[in-house]
Amino acid sequence: MKIALAGTGSKLPSKVLTNDDLSKIVDTSDEWISQRTGIKKRHIIGENENLVSLAFAAGKEALESANIDGKDLGLIIVGTSTQDKRLPNTACELQPLLGAKDCACMDVSSACSGFIYALSIAYSMMNTLDIEYALVVGGDVLSREMDWTDRTTCVLFGDGVGAAVLKKADIEEGFLSFDIGADGSKGFALYDNSYGDDRYIRMDGQEVFKFTVRTVPHSIEQAIQKAGVHKDDIDLYLLHQANLRILEAVSKKLDIPLEKLPHNLENTGNTSAGSIPLLLDEVIKKGIAKKGDLILLCGFGAGLTWGTCVLRL
Repeated sequence: MKIALAGTGSKLPSKVLTNDDLSKIVDTSDEWISQRTGIKKRHIIGENENLVSLAFAAGKEALESANIDGKDLGLIIVGTSTQDKRLPNTACELQPLLGAKDCACMDVSSACSGFIYALSIAYSMMNTLDIEYALVVGGDVLSREMDWTDRTTCVLFGDGVGAAVLKKADIEEGFLSFDIGADGSKGFALYDNSYGDDRYIRMDGQEVFKFTVRTVPHSIEQAIQKAGVHKDDIDLYLLHQANLRILEAVSKKLDIPLEKLPHNLENTGNTSAGSIPLLLDEVIKKGIAKKGDLILLCGFGAGLTWGTCVLRL
């Protein structure tokens, strides 16, 4: 039995914040943001929204897509760094809302790599504990962590959640490989203190960019090698939606056509752990990714962490 993707879902907050909106808050402009990042707008939570409400909507949609009920789940994992509460974890809050019962629940904090980390943990637990169905959620509400006077960060991030149902299936392929890692010595490049006077996201953009263009191509190559395929066999490369310049740099370094790297960051901004499952759900719904396609997912971010996986839809 292999582990396969059974369904996906996503949820973005209803409130939209455009580059022009931000230009009224900080010293920036649509042209400045667009040229440097590719981002045009992002979604942020409203008064009656939070991480759990977004995760519930995304998870419910993923269950419906997989044609299962919450009671079928043996595991819920949420990749996030912006929980609504310290205790209980977000997965436990989701469990009764989705109609699940007695299943294992846990959160994983690996920032923008969180969804890939969560997928790898779910893959392992499903095999070792003989779990038939797992729900993996990735998402963040970074608007709560923003210093809205710091244009180096507030123009980049948005809120959003995506979800995927994994299932055990009698198939040849499914998830083929994972490559996971971290370099904690670079943690200073992107951090968010949980106590003290400065409790906002702070980032050394140049350091993060250098890390990404050096580490991400290597992780992609490792995952492809472990999967026993060639880079040209991959139909779509779904990378963390941090910055269009990063996508272009990775495409160039690996000699991969940019057309194989779809993006939606222009409409979502950087949603951290939400970006990959949001994009995955979008390309499936739009028919860009089809059954039988070979897909590579790659996340990278605070930690500094990275994670890549290859799967056959």
